[in-house]
Amino acid sequence: MIKQVVRLGDLLVDKRLITQEQLMHALALQKESNFTKKLGEVLIIEGYVTAREIARELSNQLGIEFVDIYGVELDFKLIGRYPGHVLENAEAIPIREDDEYVYIATSNPLGYDALEAVERVVISKPIKLFLALDEDMRNIFARIAIIRNTKTIAEEVKREISQEGYKSDSDESAVMRLIRLIVQDAINRKASDIHIEPDAHEVSVRVRVDGVLHEIFVFELTIYNALASRIKILGNLDISERRKAQDGRFDMEINKGKYDFRLSTTPTLFGESIVMRILDQQKILLKLGDLGLENENLEAFESIIRSPHGIILITGPTGSGKTTTLYAALNEIKSLENKVLTVEDPIEYQLPLVQQVQVNEKVGFSFFAALKSFLRQDPDVIMVGEIRDMETLSAAAQASLTGHLVFSTLHTNDAPSAISRMVQMGLEPYLIADSLLAVVAQRLVRRNCDYCKIEYKPHHNLLRQVHEYLPENPIFFKGRGCPKCGMSGFSGRIMIVEILQINHAISQLISSNANKFEIASKAKEIGLFTPMIRDGLQKALKGIIPLEEIMRVTRG
Repeated sequence: MIKQVVRLGDLLVDKRLITQEQLMHALALQKESNFTKKLGEVLIIEGYVTAREIARELSNQLGIEFVDIYGVELDFKLIGRYPGHVLENAEAIPIREDDEYVYIATSNPLGYDALEAVERVVISKPIKLFLALDEDMRNIFARIAIIRNTKTIAEEVKREISQEGYKSDSDESAVMRLIRLIVQDAINRKASDIHIEPDAHEVSVRVRVDGVLHEIFVFELTIYNALASRIKILGNLDISERRKAQDGRFDMEINKGKYDFRLSTTPTLFGESIVMRILDQQKILLKLGDLGLENENLEAFESIIRSPHGIILITGPTGSGKTTTLYAALNEIKSLENKVLTVEDPIEYQLPLVQQVQVNEKVGFSFFAALKSFLRQDPDVIMVGEIRDMETLSAAAQASLTGHLVFSTLHTNDAPSAISRMVQMGLEPYLIADSLLAVVAQRLVRRNCDYCKIEYKPHHNLLRQVHEYLPENPIFFKGRGCPKCGMSGFSGRIMIVEILQINHAISQLISSNANKFEIASKAKEIGLFTPMIRDGLQKALKGIIPLEEIMRVTRG
């Protein structure tokens, strides 16, 4: 192997990605760590450069092509021919082989001694290097470990399937034990969803933890049909129907707790993609204070939901916790003195003292039809799971104007946009002005792990975007990764919000068909609106979340 002398720090200084002072500071920090950290790692931690910037410059300097490791079809038989410790030490993975070369992806192209150890294993052919990102390589090594760990139960399922008279609907079958293993692992990780996805060669099982998917199992394709059929039996779905989407539901007792699972299947190129939403009935009885509302927002929201009539809208994209906020609000105001009716699609959680109604489009029982019937039920509070059309929106407005408190959701990116969306749907501005109480826009962001969070410096580009909101010399924290958080650095999620309250001045603007920027500007001026990014920065400065999480879910 030809060794090239490359001083990473000098290279980055030459390319003006960092200054000489930043390099000297990073070298001093590296020395303080007794050189347990690589220089590139220190530069990234200090926020001077990103991993992609380092990879790009090394690729150009060394003449090594960059590869997106996720776009490569890995040959696990080829990988299995190499000792695992040799590959991990070199931070390298063989990605393919032909008559001339063995092609190796590595995130450390300057680790010549470790790469030469890999080359000695090859013996008969030279190696050709490709450059990959460090985080991607760590994920690939984790996937290899997953495949090794699940091989035993996969073999048991394959043996069972090959036997004559095999029945997948037995509760004692290996397939059912595999399903229980998948579900239990997901619940132990505090996952919200389980995704079972076939491709051309294997089946991947991923779980969504704190809003991010993580792969936990990889199986051979031979056991997929048995796995899919047994799950569909659990959800009372048609196991012979594989050409169209199906929805179902089942429950299961895990770790002495009862969990509901909302099941969805959809046909894909290589089979049905199966998603199971995990519903823990004990988790929904949240109080408003548990959501993560800061004092000012909490006081405003508690005041709004105790209004006698009007519309309160919760907005945000799918998966932003809107339903949880609605349930927490209803949980706060429900009582024997109030009649609370909800119309939902589907009903995810059951609330005491609340009459819940399921939409059934097949028989014509839509949100609009349910809402019309509610007005003859003498309710005090109405919750409409989602406003999807003009009919439902108009009925909600009429219900609020006739003395009912109405909660619902819309899909908008921020709170002021909800007013524009209502106008676009066809509701007259004067009706919006008379009926709307407040709009709450929200996102869920990942919390730092309390066991491993450390002080860090965000990338200078991020700081430049939010500098006008920051105090002098701000201090930020992020999780380093530890066994308590599964080495992710995160533990749980918290809400960041913006609340647009409607008073007489804002109502006049809405009636005059003002645009969302004029409404937001006036509301900020009179203290009835604070942008979501401010709420996020408050939490970041308290060490609850890293700055990157705010920028991931807001536009800054």
